[in-house]
Amino acid sequence: MLIEPPVKGVEVGIIGGSGLYDPEVIEDAKEYKVYTPYGLPSDNLIVGWLAGRKVAFLPRHGRGHKIPPHKINYRANIWALKSLDVKWVIAVSAVGSLREDYRPGDTVFPDQFIDMTKSREYTFFDGPVVAHVSMADPFCPTLRSILAKSAESLGIRYHGKGTYVCIEGPRFSTRAESRIWKDVFKADIIGMTLVPEINLAREAGMHYATIALVTDYDVWADHPVTAEEVARVMAENVAKAKKLILDAVPKIPKEGEKVGCACEESLKNALV
Repeated sequence: MLIEPPVKGVEVGIIGGSGLYDPEVIEDAKEYKVYTPYGLPSDNLIVGWLAGRKVAFLPRHGRGHKIPPHKINYRANIWALKSLDVKWVIAVSAVGSLREDYRPGDTVFPDQFIDMTKSREYTFFDGPVVAHVSMADPFCPTLRSILAKSAESLGIRYHGKGTYVCIEGPRFSTRAESRIWKDVFKADIIGMTLVPEINLAREAGMHYATIALVTDYDVWADHPVTAEEVARVMAENVAKAKKLILDAVPKIPKEGEKVGCACEESLKNALV
């Protein structure tokens, strides 16, 4: 059912990555087409209830995975969520591993990133208003802690921190590049969609964290992977992500409750 205009008062936004296109866990789901100053987001937003909280789901690549990472309208996606009053964003992302101990099937809650993208729209502040937002600690510590505790309680193998190197895509790395990310940059996981999604969420004063799902080892490692193996790991990862989201969302602070981070004050000293 397509409804316009969009609703308000949505608490949590869920951005689905590769393999997570449909929000089966959302109850009383309704579909909304959201217009933004930056054009249309990747897909219509699906709004409903999850564990007693009002949530909005947006497939980052569009349903059917129609949009490559370098063509995603990140500004429209974040603006659309913000227009519904979303303050908390859980972003699901498929990643490659740059470490032996971050194994396919593992879940990572990264705490840092390295930006190696090249041609994206990185900010809402293109002038005349200019903002220099701090990204020293880019991921929300409150939301990361909630996700880690949920993973612990569910028995999901996870890593509570990690550095995500974001490349432009849509191609994968060469072996030489992969060794640089691993041995020189000391990154832990690699993907194509974190930046500028996380930058924009910070500018919008949102609490943002990533559920990074390891699908395979990047090409630095001599671990031949079959399509069947990747498909199996992807299916298992999506099931884990749904369990994590279902368990974590009820634990997210509600309006008026104390939050132990300053994500919502990102613009306090940033505007020039």
